[in-house]
Amino acid sequence: MDLFDSVSPLDYRYYGREDSLVKELGQYFSENARIKYQARVEAALANALAKKGICSEKIAKEISEAAEKVSAEEVYAEEDRIKHDVRALANCIRAKVSGEAKPFVHFSATSYDIIDSANALRYKEATERVVLPALKELEKSLIELALNEKSTLQIGRTHGQHAEPITFGFALAEYVDRLGNRIKAIGHAKDSIVGKFSGAVGAHNAASLFFDKPLEFEAAVLHELGLKAALHSTQIVAPEPVVDLAHAAVSAFSVLANFADDMRNLQRSEIAEVAEQFSGKQVGSSTMPHKRNPINFENVKSLYKEFMPRMNTVYLDQISEHQRDLTNSASSRFMPELFVALIICAKRLNKVCKGMVVDKASMHKNFMQSRNLLVAEPLYILLAYYGHADAHEYVRELTLKAKQTEKSLWELAMADNSIREYVNKFTPKQKGTLSNPEQYVGIAEKKTEGICEHWSKELDLQ
Repeated sequence: MDLFDSVSPLDYRYYGREDSLVKELGQYFSENARIKYQARVEAALANALAKKGICSEKIAKEISEAAEKVSAEEVYAEEDRIKHDVRALANCIRAKVSGEAKPFVHFSATSYDIIDSANALRYKEATERVVLPALKELEKSLIELALNEKSTLQIGRTHGQHAEPITFGFALAEYVDRLGNRIKAIGHAKDSIVGKFSGAVGAHNAASLFFDKPLEFEAAVLHELGLKAALHSTQIVAPEPVVDLAHAAVSAFSVLANFADDMRNLQRSEIAEVAEQFSGKQVGSSTMPHKRNPINFENVKSLYKEFMPRMNTVYLDQISEHQRDLTNSASSRFMPELFVALIICAKRLNKVCKGMVVDKASMHKNFMQSRNLLVAEPLYILLAYYGHADAHEYVRELTLKAKQTEKSLWELAMADNSIREYVNKFTPKQKGTLSNPEQYVGIAEKKTEGICEHWSKELDLQ
């Protein structure tokens, strides 16, 4: 099929034209991958049966080799014939083995022993090999950028208004910390993923026909896959571990979207503190040749808006009637797209961060717009400390006068004899801060260094 015959924009627009990404993501999230992982579970079952003496090692090897050769195309063709997906997989494996081996394909299993264990395995491996590496690469780029800009003066903003001075590195350190926490959460959720091999209602009915200790058999099958068994399962594995993984992924996506939105706003023409790198041939607008739009930041937020609400479906899929119903059968098949979108956005932001242009001159210009008023907080706090009974109201009124006269707040305070007795008590260091608002950045630089050092060690990013 031609790439542009695809229905999902993820396929034809966001990664489908990058061969390396197609191969990387396809190993875990494609339909071929889904079938391959289910076939791996069937092979693990055969190997466990052999180790328990139910079939020979020769038969287990035969089934394992057949499972490796099964393709999604042939499974779908068989499903079209018999109208059952997992039995179609079993039939395709059976078609490749001897008559002696056929009875032991899918032996004692129910469909969701295969499906849930396969999904647990592929989500776990995809998280280890693709999701976490992509997020860690972005984290490394954010740390590098934050450290490079740890001393770069920037005006802080709350409610869209100029607030107190910070550094741009400190602003970036927020996202270093938030993303670091989400990476840890994803790792923890990944390690909590479990499989099942407990049969049609979860009570190990079929396995009990052959094993005195069916729980040991379940553990043996899952051990072949590097998985642990759920403590309790019905026909399906308890959904919460996968829900927790999806939630951790979506909350990481939220951090990416928030960062992208902040950077997009800093790229506004009237702010112009950062910019995405533009290639020589890149076009910003179909009609305005001067435009240089923040396309990557906007795309990340746009993709987030599409995939974040899908978490509602994941939560709805926690509910299944009694030991099993089919109300999550279709909806759960879309979960891979959520992880794919997160990976795409992490890789996109990583590329942007590596080439981000920081306009220090614009940052200084924006800072200077509010410089005359920036000492309002320290002035009020110092006046209150040294005994002024209504310091906040005094400074508030003084800010109005500063705006009218275009004089600095500190200049007006120094000329006001009514507060002379308090100002005379200020230390040289305190007066130095009031006369030079650029110094009023707290421990922004030190905090940035500490956060970056913490997450570099915590996530082993050295």
